[in-house]
Amino acid sequence: MNTAPPLIEVRHLKTYFGKPDRPVRAVDGVSFTIQAGETLGLVGESGSGKSTIGRSVLRLVERTAGQVLYRGQDLGALRAEPMRRLRSKLQIIFQDPYASLNPKMRISAVLAEALATHGLATGPGERDTRIAELLELVGLRPEHARRFPHEFSGGQRQRIGIARALAVEPEFIVADEPLSALDVSIQSQVINLLADLRERLGLTLLFISHDLDVVEYLCDRVVVLYLGKVMEVARTDELFEHALHPYTRALLAARPVPDPNVKTRHAALTGDIPSPMDPPSGCVFRTRCPYAIDACAQQVPSLDEVAPGRWLACIRRDAILMKAPA
Repeated sequence: MNTAPPLIEVRHLKTYFGKPDRPVRAVDGVSFTIQAGETLGLVGESGSGKSTIGRSVLRLVERTAGQVLYRGQDLGALRAEPMRRLRSKLQIIFQDPYASLNPKMRISAVLAEALATHGLATGPGERDTRIAELLELVGLRPEHARRFPHEFSGGQRQRIGIARALAVEPEFIVADEPLSALDVSIQSQVINLLADLRERLGLTLLFISHDLDVVEYLCDRVVVLYLGKVMEVARTDELFEHALHPYTRALLAARPVPDPNVKTRHAALTGDIPSPMDPPSGCVFRTRCPYAIDACAQQVPSLDEVAPGRWLACIRRDAILMKAPA
């Protein structure tokens, strides 16, 4: 067990949108930690709040309640200028490489802008050298700096987005579904690039994805989200070998199986995720849970540590989850 203080600590984070009398509860009381050098996976269906958490952690959207601590410092308490200075340590790789790059700027200008904003590589020669280094770091050539975004493929654009995030030498990066807009044939190249950069540069990642196979390959631990709440937290190997929460089991059952004759161990989900404007009472998963009882509508389950490093939010864990085979 890693007993060092976490690099990132999220405490009871809430991020609501819309009208105060009927808010959209995009993130509703989420807590987790990320250790330095760790890759934490954030998984769940569309609408579960994954991207909102990533943006809330970086203060790209403002939280409604709770805290996000970086090295023990509450980011929400910082004024604009101290937060701007700190942003070089906290970066994001966006989901859509087509929308995240200014089509009117050459790649050299895109990267130079990041350097200039944080006072890095200020001289022309130093700047050009750093831009060439960044492009080579992500598998592109220095001469690519003269091109515009439309001259690149989707995979190349995402590499440029990664280079932009790395330009300011961050400690922590939110990777917000960085593969979902890419062709399947390109995704593995970007996955391997991220894995290589993590090891070479000692990066800490919050990796947001709906692709469980990628999460299993890349992440050290996993947080499972449903309708803005944490259902389960575990080491990656433990989660995929022995899922505890019914929702986690259903997500694993929905993974494509190469052999059609192989039966999954758990039933897949039925129905749709409820609206965050009108979440179910009690446990938000109860309307789709095969183990739900009347008490699930009355009691909001707390997220409790049921084994070292293993966290679960379910009032029926003793009766069902801890005894049932995974």
